[in-house]
Amino acid sequence: MEGDKPSASDGWIDVHAHYLPPVYYEALRDARVTKLDGGIPIPRWNAEDSLGMMDRCHTATQILSLSSPSVQFVRGNAAVRLARAVNEAGAAYVKAHPARFGLFATLPLEDVGASLAEIGFAFDHLGADGIVLMTNAHGIYLGSEALAPIFDELNRRGAVVFLHPTSPACFEALSLGRPAPMIEFPFDTTRAAVNLVFSGTTRRCPEIKFILPHAGGTLPFLIQRIIRSSRNAAAGMNATEALVEMQRFYCDTAGAANAHAIPALRRLIPVTQILFGGDFPFTPEPTVGDYVAFLRSTDLLTDGERVTVARDNALKLFPRLARDRDSHR
Repeated sequence: MEGDKPSASDGWIDVHAHYLPPVYYEALRDARVTKLDGGIPIPRWNAEDSLGMMDRCHTATQILSLSSPSVQFVRGNAAVRLARAVNEAGAAYVKAHPARFGLFATLPLEDVGASLAEIGFAFDHLGADGIVLMTNAHGIYLGSEALAPIFDELNRRGAVVFLHPTSPACFEALSLGRPAPMIEFPFDTTRAAVNLVFSGTTRRCPEIKFILPHAGGTLPFLIQRIIRSSRNAAAGMNATEALVEMQRFYCDTAGAANAHAIPALRRLIPVTQILFGGDFPFTPEPTVGDYVAFLRSTDLLTDGERVTVARDNALKLFPRLARDRDSHR
């Protein structure tokens, strides 16, 4: 797309951007994984390609994260070791380009003790900007009691937590032969978000800032149905209270920068909780450019709201980026 090369104090901040370091490609190869989530090709990624795409798409900074299946294609200690390796690789990209990259660290979510240790390592030693969690770990959904210690620690740290969908455990029975991102990803985001609310996790952990991808999955469309069923879904939470919890989520625009999704998202949450997302490299560069072009030109946002979505909301969530911006002025 057209536009000048962004500087650290200009350009969009993309909170939904993925990286695949060499150690991750090697782990996929060793596990004989050739397609992801029901048929998605494994994309090519390196830091130089990502930086070039960002320059051409007027993006100043990407917050890097692993996409699905994260480290969940291996189990036990192998998943723990791979999470540490990809986090160290991500931190190295940030160290090399601190104004251009941030990091959502990965957890071996199935192992609660190892996840707690990785939270400490990610924040205290790697300087991670937040944590990325898959919506479920082999059928255990975010908000499940088994994962409560992880959320309690993230709440203690006031962490930013980026949710990313992955295939549900029953995917083969539901897929209709289509890859998971087509249908199941938005619904798995919704499953996880609803479980976080009705399990009481969001109430118990008010210091966590949750980001939902893809404009909140199906939440904007299903929100009234969900909250009106709340009396049957969670003891002690009425429809008004459920809506308040749902409206605490932040959402990104990956896959949703269009005239159908943005109005529905704006009815769910205020514009101060909408963040830009591109989903590169799983979304190709021309499409990311189209997302930016739409959001820069649409009359669904005022000029002031455009800046809010493009940068300001992210700068409030990630103080390190704000400091870097100021140092480059």
